[in-house]
Amino acid sequence: MEGSCRCQKCHSRSLAADDVTGNMVCVSCGVVQEFHNFQADFGGISGPKGTFVRIGTVGSGSFLNYKEKKIFHAQKLIENDMVRLGLSDEKTHEVKLLVEKITDGEYGEGMWFPIFVGACAYVVMRKDQNMLPIVEVADVVGCDAPELGRMVSRVIKFTGLKLPEFDIVDSFERAIKVCPSFNGISDDTVQRMLQQGVFLVQCLVKWFITTGRRPQPVVVAVLVLVAGLNEVDIKIEDLAAELHAAVSTCRRRYKELLESLVKVAQVLPWGKDVSVKNIQKNAPFVLQYMEKKSRATCDGEGQGTELVPWDLENLVGDCLSKDTRYGVENHASDDSVFRYFEEDKVLNPVSDHPDIYKFSSESLSMVYAKFLDEMSGVKTATEIDEKRAFKRRKSFNILECWDWWEGKSDLSKKLYLKQILERDVGLDTNPPSFDSGCLARQERIAKIEAAKERIRRTLNPSSVASSSDKPKNSKRRRNQIHTDVDWEDLIIETLLLHSVREEDIVDGQYSVLLDLHVFN
Repeated sequence: MEGSCRCQKCHSRSLAADDVTGNMVCVSCGVVQEFHNFQADFGGISGPKGTFVRIGTVGSGSFLNYKEKKIFHAQKLIENDMVRLGLSDEKTHEVKLLVEKITDGEYGEGMWFPIFVGACAYVVMRKDQNMLPIVEVADVVGCDAPELGRMVSRVIKFTGLKLPEFDIVDSFERAIKVCPSFNGISDDTVQRMLQQGVFLVQCLVKWFITTGRRPQPVVVAVLVLVAGLNEVDIKIEDLAAELHAAVSTCRRRYKELLESLVKVAQVLPWGKDVSVKNIQKNAPFVLQYMEKKSRATCDGEGQGTELVPWDLENLVGDCLSKDTRYGVENHASDDSVFRYFEEDKVLNPVSDHPDIYKFSSESLSMVYAKFLDEMSGVKTATEIDEKRAFKRRKSFNILECWDWWEGKSDLSKKLYLKQILERDVGLDTNPPSFDSGCLARQERIAKIEAAKERIRRTLNPSSVASSSDKPKNSKRRRNQIHTDVDWEDLIIETLLLHSVREEDIVDGQYSVLLDLHVFN
């Protein structure tokens, strides 16, 4: 009997413990007492056992504690993400060791842990010169690239590693091997595209188009161009989706690549006719010139367009010698046209002795009718040959009989930056950011002059009135275009009114100048 507690219904003190369930039961009324057998447990993870709940387990059917369960799920997450990224078992083991080192063997769980695993995978691959695109890792772990980049910076800072510089050539080689769009292509074509792509990528490095740019759109632009040169039908949208790049940025880089090739093509005899619209057809000639130019400068043979031999005589002779391939056929009717003239030239008895042969009118009419029939057949065959020749000229492609790519240039292989800059490919340009900065500087100079003119007109309205005394046509005045004044013009006017030097305004540091001269 338990005399210390009362029954919840009859309030009697006659309570007894049940032998099977352990619950307290009132002897008087038989009511089972609720929450009477609750036992408060104190301690750590492996604390004392309760009546029904065993503290420290992960649920029914499992005997792992909390830490073991966390490590198990963390390692499973690492293995799944590494499989999706295409990493080998050795690299996966390195990622696990790095995660274990940073977390002191505790691993982790939550929304931050997959991002942390992706950052460790990126650091491991980057350390061994295996360029794993950060956008691809961000897509696998389910975050954006800036967030993953911040986690990568924290991992590098904690471990004290010094990663090598990002190599866009390695990124291009990896892209052409892993893209599903190039799976059904022969190995020879892939190797040819790889050489051409490495050559173009290193030319873009020399032209500073890759400086300060994301590498994946540049890789997509080069892949689209070399695929078109090797008759591989692929769209830029599909490649952008496979390489996790923005389509608009890929189009912009592709346009910059074509514009650079157009500039190189100006040295060709027909270079003035080459534009962005037809550069795809002229690209083989341009690439051949660039390849021979780089080889000539590397061998020290000199510079100039005379280094590129255009052997058109052998090229045309080779094309015309392949009769059966390009549809050039010989017809017996071609010789029948000159048959009568040859006979008259060899045997000309009638002109010398007109009285030797005497023909009747019927015989002459039969001969003339036969001649007309043969000539009509010859004319028909000639027209057919002319139509066939027109079709051949219309569908003839000179690239089919001309192996324009040799792949002997050093730029077809991966070179150091110093070696790339020393090669001459027919074009030396400034970085696009430098050109845009010079253009913006010129625009700011023009805005400063316009602002000074507006201030002068405001301070001296009489001079403005005297200069506009001539009558103007009202119709022209209505159709006159007025230029709008934007926020930059207003800022420049404010700085000029506060006696700020024009040299400082041209630099474009408006916030600093406003803090120093206006708001201070």
